[in-house]
Amino acid sequence: MTHRPGSRILTGTRIRERRLALSRRQADVARAAGISAAYLNLIEHNRRPVGDHLVTRLAAVLDVSAAELAEGREESQIAALREAAVRLPDDVSPELDQAPELLARFPGWAAALIAAARRADALERQLVTLSDRMTQDPYLLTTLHEVLSAVTSVRSTASILAEGGEIPPDWRDRFHANLDADSLRLSGTAQALVAYLDSFDTQGAIFTPQEEVEAWLAAGAPPVRDSADLASDAARAMARAHLLRMEEERAALPDALLAEASGDPDPLRMADRLGQPLDRVMRRLAVLKPPGYEGAGLLVCDGSGALTLRRPTAGFPLPRPGDACPLWPLFQALATPQTAIANVVEAPSGRRFRTLSLATRHQPLGTDGPLLTRAQMLILPEERGSPGRADLLIGPACRICPRAECPARREPSILLTA
Repeated sequence: MTHRPGSRILTGTRIRERRLALSRRQADVARAAGISAAYLNLIEHNRRPVGDHLVTRLAAVLDVSAAELAEGREESQIAALREAAVRLPDDVSPELDQAPELLARFPGWAAALIAAARRADALERQLVTLSDRMTQDPYLLTTLHEVLSAVTSVRSTASILAEGGEIPPDWRDRFHANLDADSLRLSGTAQALVAYLDSFDTQGAIFTPQEEVEAWLAAGAPPVRDSADLASDAARAMARAHLLRMEEERAALPDALLAEASGDPDPLRMADRLGQPLDRVMRRLAVLKPPGYEGAGLLVCDGSGALTLRRPTAGFPLPRPGDACPLWPLFQALATPQTAIANVVEAPSGRRFRTLSLATRHQPLGTDGPLLTRAQMLILPEERGSPGRADLLIGPACRICPRAECPARREPSILLTA
């Protein structure tokens, strides 16, 4: 049976397809389930609702679990198939409108494809994490520098001894002592490096104070200025400053007032009605997440484009601090301060997000001080299968972005084969 693109595979449809797969007559299945054949026919054509008890009886008759027949189960699987299709090379064009048909007729192959895609995504995330760690972990960088220093020293000393010539005995003894000490240093450092590499946690190590604070906030920061459970002094200072700003903004725009106005899908109109600056409304929406903004995320950068706060929504492609996609509307807002920019962006996974970006300028030291710029981007997930096209195709950062033909690419991606 061919389903309409994007339509749900309803319980009745699954019952019919399971019955046909078993070559069972409608009358036999209906009799075994304790209902009439006419009623089963209406169910199979989705013209009658199916209660939980009847689903359980039909599942037993059709030798399948009730969960396999439950309505709504395949929506996530269809979405997973479409996301898997998005990751295929550009010269491969799968029939996306046939995803429901594939899932209904060949559930085993569909499950295998979904599992393979998820496995590939997991390996990709592991590769990205290891790559980040290899380039940003301060301990690893220091240890590798120590290894290279010891190797260079051993090489230099060995070259002097290998050149021959007359070397005074006291200098020869000194060179031998240096060679022994450097080789011991190299051996000890190499062993420590191997042990450290063996201990790698590829599920998201924290390298910087900013990442520490962001993980702390994501885990549910306390409502008061208490950051004692953070590890580093820098992270505790950053957390206290952030919580202080949150308290000040909550006092200026209380939760109840914001929740009452959050029925408006346009934050700019909401800010006008509340008599509040738009940037404050955006930040408060990302923290409070009132109805209509449940999945809201927020990115903030300074005038240099460096991300100073990252509270993304689920599925938004985000690299580690220090790198980002130049196509993010967040950075476009820096060129047009005080102008709200609305865009729909699409991640490499096919997920879409509505974004609202705004840059503001201020002079905290007065007219004699520097002019500072800050930009922020409110991120809201779009419903899967939303109509229309995205304004921008974005990624996380060039080094870990699979978009081969991106005009803004500045370096090859580790995820693209040659």
